Amino acid sequence: MLLFWRKGFAAASMNDLCDAMGVRSPSLYAAFDSKEALYLAAIEHYVVKHGQPVWDRLADGATAREGIENLLAAAVETLPKSRMTPAGCMAVLAAVSDEWPAPIAREIRKVRLDMLGSLRARLEAAVANGELPATTDIEALSRFYLSVFQGMAIQAKDGATPAELGGTAKAAMAAWPGDS
Repeated sequence: MLLFWRKGFAAASMNDLCDAMGVRSPSLYAAFDSKEALYLAAIEHYVVKHGQPVWDRLADGATAREGIENLLAAAVETLPKSRMTPAGCMAVLAAVSDEWPAPIAREIRKVRLDMLGSLRARLEAAVANGELPATTDIEALSRFYLSVFQGMAIQAKDGATPAELGGTAKAAMAAWPGDS
């Protein structure tokens, strides 16, 4: 997972993968059948281990605004490079860094659409409970906050600091409907 996250699908060679896993290619092929299948297993692991804890923060807070603030705060905490992980979001970076075999392209797109769906559901609930006006363009607002998250992931890959990402999150929250 870390090698694919760092290098992308195309740039991660079979030799790189075997070295990272401490196996020879026959063992890798016996376990995963192909580089594509290994990548799909890696992205599934990424979503559970790294993506879900960030996106679970969307449900934290009494309001949708607080949930989105919590999501962006989690992005500030997790997107910059650390001792343990590469910078950025593996699912977002996959959108801009590689040409994919069809099964991988479908899975990566599904992961990103799930992110959009999570935002949409949280904002729909905010309209239903009166936190946001009924006239709120849920689709546009969902896509706006997903774009902010995706942009933060790319900026983190390019070396943005937590303070810089925090400024982005703060600016994004200033665009919340009804805030002045």
